[in-house]
Formats: sequence, C-alpha cells, structure tokens
Amino acid sequence: MGAGPGDPELITVKGARLLKQADYVLSTGSLVPRELFDGISAEVEDSKGLDIDQIVDRLATAARTGRRVVRVHTGDPAIFGAVQEQRARLHALGIPTATVPGVTSALAAAAALDAELTLPGLTQTVVFSRTAGRTPMPPAESLAALAALGNSTLCLYLSASLTDKVARELVAGGRSPDTPVAVVQYASMAHKQRILRCTLATLADEVRAARIRAQAMLLVGPAVDPHNKERVGEFDSRLYARDFSHRFRKAADTTHGSTPRTPRGRCFEPAATLEPGHE
Repeated sequence: MGAGPGDPELITVKGARLLKQADYVLSTGSLVPRELFDGISAEVEDSKGLDIDQIVDRLATAARTGRRVVRVHTGDPAIFGAVQEQRARLHALGIPTATVPGVTSALAAAAALDAELTLPGLTQTVVFSRTAGRTPMPPAESLAALAALGNSTLCLYLSASLTDKVARELVAGGRSPDTPVAVVQYASMAHKQRILRCTLATLADEVRAARIRAQAMLLVGPAVDPHNKERVGEFDSRLYARDFSHRFRKAADTTHGSTPRTPRGRCFEPAATLEPGHE
C-alpha cells in the first residue's frame, strides 16, 4: 500500500480503511507519517532495519496465521517502491498480494509548485527516472538519452546528492543550461517542505548551498518555469476551447458569435463521470 509523500492527509480513503482493518502492519518507516497509525489496533513494525528475507518472513508468517496484513510503503509502490522482490517471493510461497496506490512524490512536488507538468504546446511527456548511483541505469535510459526527449518534464528521484552529475549529463544530452529546475524537499510535509528554484547551470551550487542531500525531488523542464502562471492563453488546452466539440459539449460557431444549442431529440447527458481527455 502506498502511504503517499508524507502528508498524512494524502493517504487514499481505501488505504486508511485497510489500516483500520489490519491486524499486522509492516511499515518502511522513514517518511511514512506516524499519524497514520494513531488509533489503529494492529501491531505495527518498522522494516528499515530488515533485509528482504526477514521482511518476507514476517509478512508470510502473519498471513499464514490468518491475520490481515498491510505492507506500507512511502509514495506509490509502483514507482521506485522495491516491491517486486517482495511480491515475487510471497507468490512463490503461495501467498497472494494486492496493491493499493498512493500519491508519488513527483506529483506532490508538482502540487507544491502549483504547476502542471504537461502544458499543451510545450510538452505532453513526463518521465519518472533517476540518475545512476549504486543502482545502475540501463544504457538507453541514461540522463543524456532522456534529455533528448524534447521539452519533456523529467521527475528525478533519488538524485539530490548527485546534482553535479545530473546537470552535466542533461546538458551533454542537449538540454540548455538555462533549463528551469525545481527542487522540492519533503514535498507535502508541513513545516519541513522546502522549494528551491534554479537552472541546470546553477543546480549543483544551489543545492549544496541549501544543504539538500536527501528526500528531495528534482523536476526539470520548461513546464516548471514559475513564469508560466503569467502567460494567459499561451498553454490553453483544446478541451475548454469554444470552437472544440466533444461528446459532452457542442462547439460554438465563433464565426458569427452564436452560442450552441442542444439539437432536439439528442441527449448530451454524460454517460460516465469521467471528464474527457484533451484530444
């Protein structure tokens, strides 16, 4: 289960319910807020001192005795969650698993910046990645390779201590040294969140000066330029344009200034609660 980026209010409703119903909770500790476990009856254990075999043994033992087990990770388990090695071992033991998503730190960082990562006409691509550290990167996924993806917004996890390398590889891959960068440390966490704005040219020096080395997300690309908020109309989507039709709304005739009318005998009531996409 994903516990979200650190703000206890950002856990999903389903996640909160499962914690209340649990008998045994194994948490990653670190950035999982302790407030999530206030008032629950489950046994709660911290796994940060355990290796993979000890983790799987605890989860399997609890499950085999009929206890309701919740494994809690920070952010969203699907993004750098290190859950596959646990899932595979549990399945090999005949123990089924299910995943409850959470808010990943890249999205919490974007919210802290009050920014949209996919601006029409600027970029429609977001990349979740990291720079190589103790865990190597596949050759085709180096930062230099990812830099070639136009104006895409790069969300770099686990890279705050390697900002010299990040800037060097992205510039070598074709990104301008003036590319906007936002560094968000402790995204969503009250009284701890910090936001640092810079460029690739100044990234390493600014991060060193701010003494940021961990628990920080790097967002790179023109979509995080703070001046975007001043550019009224420049990044408008087609979704709300008056001359754009979709199944919920007929386009206006902008050539004569008329307003659309619902044709007789046709129902434009939405068939679902989902909003249409931008295309």
